[in-house]
Amino acid sequence: MSAAGMGEAWPVSAVAPPLAGRATASQRWSHLAFLHWRVDAALVAPLLPAGLRPDEFGGSSWVGLIPFVLDRATVFGSPPVPYFGNFVEVNVRLYAVDEKGRRGVVFVSLEASRLAAVLAARALFSIPYMWSRTRLQVTAGDFHFSSTRHFAAGAHSDIVIRPTTTPVVGDPVADFLTARWALFTRVRGRTVHLRNHHEPWALFTAELVSLDDSLLATAGFPGLAGSRPPDSVLYSPGVTTWFGTRG
Repeated sequence: MSAAGMGEAWPVSAVAPPLAGRATASQRWSHLAFLHWRVDAALVAPLLPAGLRPDEFGGSSWVGLIPFVLDRATVFGSPPVPYFGNFVEVNVRLYAVDEKGRRGVVFVSLEASRLAAVLAARALFSIPYMWSRTRLQVTAGDFHFSSTRHFAAGAHSDIVIRPTTTPVVGDPVADFLTARWALFTRVRGRTVHLRNHHEPWALFTAELVSLDDSLLATAGFPGLAGSRPPDSVLYSPGVTTWFGTRG
């Protein structure tokens, strides 16, 4: 039996493996900011679905705060879905490994302004989308993302980043945090592994201009956003992503 078959995490690859079979949906992700903090794996473990363990790099696990624009969403080869398939998202995510050694993302929360998309994602895949007022403003090269959760205004995020023109290539930390080709979620009592595929990220360094956030605390990491700056801040202009069957 291979090491991966015994549960050792598969190698990180900046190039996505091909999907098994035909893609079932696609989305364009644009203007992504990747803000990440190192956290103790013991804080991450209780938040993961059954059968998963924290994925670690450099002796710690990580929590990400990721705002971006989602648009041009399609389903089963449809034309891009107007309105409901176009919104700003802000998610809090963790990194995990299953018993087969497969790596993936675990979402703790995802803020989105389209209620129909929120309800569909929760119903079909138990992905914890939250209905929020989200927006992006771009001014003089600064990207200002904001999110306020409906009926829970204390769950909010206000993020301003300033991308640079300095590319990030061959950085093992950046690859660990962004080269994620699957998500894990809990559907009808079992943990499932849902695949995605896109071109390698075009990544650039970025400056965090300001941050006022309670989503990390709401997710289970109190005081993190206000106590220290992120350990990694990256920007990508975006990718088109395809989704496949469980694998």
